[in-house]
Amino acid sequence: MIDEIDIKILNLLQNHGRTRRNEIAEHVGLSIPSVSDRLKKLEDNGFILQYTTVLNPKKFGKDITAFIAVKVDSSKHYSAFIDKANDNDEVLECHAITGDGSHLLKIRTENATSLEKLLSKIQSWSGVTDTRTSIVLSTTKESMKINLTMKR
Repeated sequence: MIDEIDIKILNLLQNHGRTRRNEIAEHVGLSIPSVSDRLKKLEDNGFILQYTTVLNPKKFGKDITAFIAVKVDSSKHYSAFIDKANDNDEVLECHAITGDGSHLLKIRTENATSLEKLLSKIQSWSGVTDTRTSIVLSTTKESMKINLTMKR
């Protein structure tokens, strides 16, 4: 179980992942060792999955973001499909979905030519019967941050 202090720590880290332990300790009114213990428990219990840096994809020539709805013909291909998605660096996210398709992929790639090559590759994966691609024109919000409050 997590408490209000854990929520404060998690909110701090969501806003700035490089917040130092001494800064966290000062903000939440605990000692640095206490903050370290809490962070370890939050990590060990799966509340904190990773610490990461968000890069600007355009600075690295990744000018195309797209969502690809994929239909996989049966569950016997599920594991192989997931492995292929996980092994492809241009696939940023892979979600099993309801509705039109069985999976939704978020991808980033350089240009229309590289997108076409990626689509061809995905369409060749075992069990893939259909893809539908939506190219992102602009992004006004993109976040992994979740709203954290204590339930009373």
